[in-house]
Amino acid sequence: MYLNVLLGMIGPWQIVIIVAVVLLFFGGKKIPELMKGLGQGVKEFKKATKEFDDEVGKANPQKELESKSE
Repeated sequence: MYLNVLLGMIGPWQIVIIVAVVLLFFGGKKIPELMKGLGQGVKEFKKATKEFDDEVGKANPQKELESKSE
C-alpha cells in the first residue's frame, strides 16, 4: 500500500528530475551499460523462477495436473 501511495505522488516533473539526476550521476555513456546489466539480471531471475517452478512441478505432479485442468 505504501508503494502505491508513493507511486501515485510521482508526476511528470519528478520523473524529469530523476532522469536528469541519473544522467548527471552516471553520465550518458554509462546508462546503456546499466540497462543491459539490469536486463540480464531480469532474464536470469525469470530463468531461475522457471527452473524452480519446473522442479516443484516434478516434486508435486498432482498440483501440476490440477492447474492444467482449470
